[in-house]
Amino acid sequence: MKKLCLLFLLVLCKPVFAQPANCVFKSPSITIHFGTGNVPDLNTVEPDDYSRVANSCPSDGHYAYTPYTSDCFRGDWFTLTEDHTPGDANGNMLLVNASWNAGPFLATTLTGLKSNTTYEFGVWLMNVCRISDKCPFPLLPDIFIRLQTPAGKTVAQFATGDVPRHEAPHWTQYRAVFTTPPSVTSLRVTMQDVHPGGCGNDFALDDITLRECVKQPPPATSKKPATTQPLPAAKPVVKKAITPPPLTTQKRITAVAQNPVETTVVTKPVTVLKKVTLPPPPAILLARANPVVKQITTTAGDIKIDLYDNGEIDGDTVTIYHNNVLLVSHARLSQTPISFHIAVDPAQPHHELVMVANNLGSIPPNTSLMIVTANGKRYQVFISSTEQKNAKVVIDLEQ
Repeated sequence: MKKLCLLFLLVLCKPVFAQPANCVFKSPSITIHFGTGNVPDLNTVEPDDYSRVANSCPSDGHYAYTPYTSDCFRGDWFTLTEDHTPGDANGNMLLVNASWNAGPFLATTLTGLKSNTTYEFGVWLMNVCRISDKCPFPLLPDIFIRLQTPAGKTVAQFATGDVPRHEAPHWTQYRAVFTTPPSVTSLRVTMQDVHPGGCGNDFALDDITLRECVKQPPPATSKKPATTQPLPAAKPVVKKAITPPPLTTQKRITAVAQNPVETTVVTKPVTVLKKVTLPPPPAILLARANPVVKQITTTAGDIKIDLYDNGEIDGDTVTIYHNNVLLVSHARLSQTPISFHIAVDPAQPHHELVMVANNLGSIPPNTSLMIVTANGKRYQVFISSTEQKNAKVVIDLEQ
């Protein structure tokens, strides 16, 4: 498959440096931004080589719809506090940990298109793997995209080329132009990472868009003015300083596996919080699953945490770890809170609280209510833990 793609690159591919002549792209007529919360899977059939999971650090061959990542694989990935979509609180992105079998990870249908119409296909991608001495020769994501009619005829196919790692989180948009066939108003889109799993080959994907191309009429020729009197001298034009747009990269792609042309413009620098290195987790955290049940982003300050039994007082006891360090041991939950404070600031921007059920009480499972008070805001977190599963709450400093 890889050799075939390279052959297409040499024979068919030419970089696109601008949009088609006399073409202006409208606002997106289709946008896939993966919603908020526990959304339905876009895959109509589960992929052969991938499975969906409900956490923010999917392992090899898994994907998740999540609004953040948090210290995945002991810091091998970036910690992301939001997706790409501007202004959507807790909006999801598609987070993919590449499969060893390099199969498709997304296959869905785009409806509401116009037939015999030119569109721009766009998608935002980020390599979530940090540059590290642990992975000096990474196997980078290379996303192959195919558009097909409902009957299975290929309309267009593109590839991003290698999606590189960066020093800091960096979203890049990949774009390509295609035309729908006559009488076709829906297309099947399939995405596949052509490289198998390995270090460096994990990525986030967001905001798939389709924009219609509107042909513009040729400019009207202006008539020669009737007067022959000289026009008054034009006043000098004073150009105002232009503030460049935010740090992003946009790339055009056509056909298969081309090397797209890149244009980068920069405004404010990306804020990178101090990297938090956690001590090795204790055995109880390694022996059980540790799904994230709540992620809170707050400004710097003192955070108060109160933990109650949620429901009938039935003898539940818990042990609490803070950043893998024992904080509370075998505390009995009741109507009287277990209370403690933590400080969130640039020196301590990332906090993980893991609740471990020591028993299940008389009414399983072990349930609790956590009240987090941060800078005047109050968050309620309902927690359920078992002898197979702990529960993690993540608190991060707002960037």
